[in-house]
Amino acid sequence: VKDIVEESVKQDLSSLTIYAFSTENWKRPKAEVTAIKKLVIDAINDQVPELKEQRVRLKFFGHTYDFGKKVIDKIDYAEQETHIKKSKLDLNVALGYGGKQDIVDIVKSLSRKVKEKRITLNEINEACIHNESAAPVKEIDLLIRTGGDKRISNFLLYQIAYAEIMFVDKYWPEFSARDFKKCLNNFKKVKRRFGKRI
Repeated sequence: VKDIVEESVKQDLSSLTIYAFSTENWKRPKAEVTAIKKLVIDAINDQVPELKEQRVRLKFFGHTYDFGKKVIDKIDYAEQETHIKKSKLDLNVALGYGGKQDIVDIVKSLSRKVKEKRITLNEINEACIHNESAAPVKEIDLLIRTGGDKRISNFLLYQIAYAEIMFVDKYWPEFSARDFKKCLNNFKKVKRRFGKRI
């Protein structure tokens, strides 16, 4: 993550979103989940000073409250410490996040607002959906899927509607800054039509 963040700053990207823990990951063995929680805390302790120095703003999103007080307190600390008005990069970390769950949460929230007559049914549009989503990004330009799998694994389902998707055979720990740059360079060659003819 550190190398990819540094490369993102060098490449002048405005936003980088990484998938740390999905809603489905709770089904993993308890020892593994506990280790991931510890990893989150250790990563924050280790990386926050450097992120501040690089002017990287950190934002966690998803059902983070499921991770317990220690993790929540550490997340709050990290977000406050890196809260910079003019950041060089927004680093968004999906934690306890699932695209399907996000859509369910959006539907519930908007339904509640309609029921309480705070909005009308006709006022629901794409902007409403973006505003209700847990994800801090409206659109994803490039989705990089590591590990050799040809699936998106419930990641930002609404936001990737027009994303370019690149599948990489390497697992995430082996995915280097050089691999990342290769993906970015390939993305720059793509002619994006968004449903229109060029």
